[in-house]
Amino acid sequence: MSTRLPAIERKEQLLDLALQVFATKGYHETSMTDIAELAGVTKPVVYQHFESKRALFLAIIDNVGKKMISEITQATSQAPDGKSKAEQGTIAFFRWVANDSNSFKFLYDSGTRNDPEFAEAVKQVTKSSADAIAPLIAIDLDAAHLRTLAHGVVGASEGVARHLLATNPSFNPDVVGKQVADLLWAGLRGVGTD
Repeated sequence: MSTRLPAIERKEQLLDLALQVFATKGYHETSMTDIAELAGVTKPVVYQHFESKRALFLAIIDNVGKKMISEITQATSQAPDGKSKAEQGTIAFFRWVANDSNSFKFLYDSGTRNDPEFAEAVKQVTKSSADAIAPLIAIDLDAAHLRTLAHGVVGASEGVARHLLATNPSFNPDVVGKQVADLLWAGLRGVGTD
């Protein structure tokens, strides 16, 4: 049995441990008992914090999305110009993927898109990511156009991350982040010049 933690710490622990289990086993193959055993608590303790497995899964989607966006936002907060923002934000994303591949796998590969409610929650994370990225795009365009470009940045980065985790899980996030940022920056610089 694990030591008694304050409620907020226990909830964070359960979110972190459940993430590990869901990322490796998927939603349907994971039970609340699996999570309780990993945490060293009883199943009722898990239910004190999350009313159901579904509620726990949705809470993890939200938590993972907020952490990812926070890392990108922190990395870009001091960047002096558009190119630096693109580079720092992209490197931060790939560092997050490299350092916490379970979170990336959970968000994008754990069956989240096979369930309408989970797919909607991931869609909200993607929207929030694009909303955070759009202001970083240093181009004088209307807000709708910037959001469209930001979704393109999100999709390109997700695609590269999927490829890397499938083929080279020990990739260097700084090198890859810089390479992807160079591609994105070159493309963004050409927007609206016609």
